[in-house]
Amino acid sequence: MSARREDDLPLKGIRVLVGRARHQAGSLSTELRKNGAQVIEIPFIEIRKPRSFRQLDSALRNLESYDWLILTSVNGVEAMWERLAKLGLSLELPREGHSSRAARRNQQAKRLRIAAIGPATKKAIEQRGVSVSIVPEQYVAESVVRGLRAKVKGKRVLLVRAKIARDIIPQELRRAGAHVDVVEAYETVVPKSSRSRLQRLMKDPRQRPHVVTFTSSSTVRNFVNLLSTPGQAKQRIPQMDGVLVSSIGPVTSATLREFGLPVQIKAKVFTIPGLVSALMSRLGHEPRS
Repeated sequence: MSARREDDLPLKGIRVLVGRARHQAGSLSTELRKNGAQVIEIPFIEIRKPRSFRQLDSALRNLESYDWLILTSVNGVEAMWERLAKLGLSLELPREGHSSRAARRNQQAKRLRIAAIGPATKKAIEQRGVSVSIVPEQYVAESVVRGLRAKVKGKRVLLVRAKIARDIIPQELRRAGAHVDVVEAYETVVPKSSRSRLQRLMKDPRQRPHVVTFTSSSTVRNFVNLLSTPGQAKQRIPQMDGVLVSSIGPVTSATLREFGLPVQIKAKVFTIPGLVSALMSRLGHEPRS
């Protein structure tokens, strides 16, 4: 198949601001550039290790006592496996029809099943040789709850996530009769180095992006923080006049509206490819200055 001509690229001439964490921006930026977009990368979030690994380490040393493990992001997967390696532990779950020495040594290990939010999280887990039992139909917390509610009564559930996250999963699963432990594997913070770069960009009408992409509630909150002066919150952001807002999913969209940012472009499938597809559907071949 011959390469597409430049004139056929649906996002040619569109400036897109990508605010994912620096080490994660690549997949979104690559897809956007492939379709002709001019990508501007300024991270709105930075991933850091938690102040203490005590709770996570304790949970990992006692994984055999859990029936379900829930991972809600690739960041959580990476942080958890990094910590397993640090502790000299491994997560060996037998695949269908396959028995391992580790599983034979510990029959309880066979009962642990894994739920992942979204295909990217599932892929990150499976790349580490572990099977995923459940991926919800929609890649949001509410869908995880629907998929697990009938399966967790009387069960022990371990939720590995960021320091600040929505509480709907532990709250609803506890109501369904589960014993849920929530442990912090990482935290997201505002990257101070992005503040001046972002403010300069958004003040320059010749360089300002045509659209800003938001891939999580954290990217929304931190974007507003980076553009605000101390003491300001939830106010109109004049730098966004004429700039389109794109959202990866309903939770991110709700957070955008909370800060008074209207959502003009929404992904139908709550993934990076789904977000790129939504951008192409809305902006494809639109003339831009």
